[in-house]
Amino acid sequence: MGMIRFIKEEIKVIRERDPAIHSNMEVFLYPSFKAMVYYRISHKLYKKHHYFLARWISQKGAHKTGIEIHPGAKIGKGFFIDHGHGVIIGETAVIGDNVTLYQGVTLGGTGKEHGKRHPTLGNNVMVSAGAKVLGSFSIGENSKIGAGSVVLEEVPPNSTVVGVPGRVVKRGNVSVPREDMNQVDLPNPVQEDIQNLQRANAELINRLLDLENEMRLLRKGRGVDEKREECVNSQSGETDDTI
Repeated sequence: MGMIRFIKEEIKVIRERDPAIHSNMEVFLYPSFKAMVYYRISHKLYKKHHYFLARWISQKGAHKTGIEIHPGAKIGKGFFIDHGHGVIIGETAVIGDNVTLYQGVTLGGTGKEHGKRHPTLGNNVMVSAGAKVLGSFSIGENSKIGAGSVVLEEVPPNSTVVGVPGRVVKRGNVSVPREDMNQVDLPNPVQEDIQNLQRANAELINRLLDLENEMRLLRKGRGVDEKREECVNSQSGETDDTI
């Protein structure tokens, strides 16, 4: 991709996904734009086996932008990092087209194993602020990772993941357009579990109250029967005395 074409694509992507931008010239101030310039250069050097020079350029970019992208990572078209400080993308990470990351996101590995050890993100994936995706597995296309989530296993397409560790909440096979940048209105399985427990607890309390009422009625009935029996016994005793 030529530099002019790259700049035009970056302007289009940033204007599409960031409402804070007011002019095309502002694109040159974005950390995401600067980080991608450093990445494109270092990635070309990495593919030509100039590893030291590639890492030197990528580290220079990391110091300037706060975004650390390993030159070995593979990144598709339409990639955007909003704000970006603290973003880390590992060497064997693979990122599809039209992916959005927010500040503090880590696409990392889980150990010192060799080979593929970082995640693969499908097309149109959004990873919200502070989320960690750790390990060699895939995040299906059109999926959302909620803020602060820690994802440790594969995510099917068209899914939403929230929590620590991340839990998949199915949303059906409805594609998430890349313009949808909503990080807030996500399902909360922990809250749903708490609400289910509260409902179950309320039902249990109601059943206990019903049982207490039944026991109270049984005791009252037993007391009436005992009094009735005492009256019958006393009457029969008086009849015997009369005879």
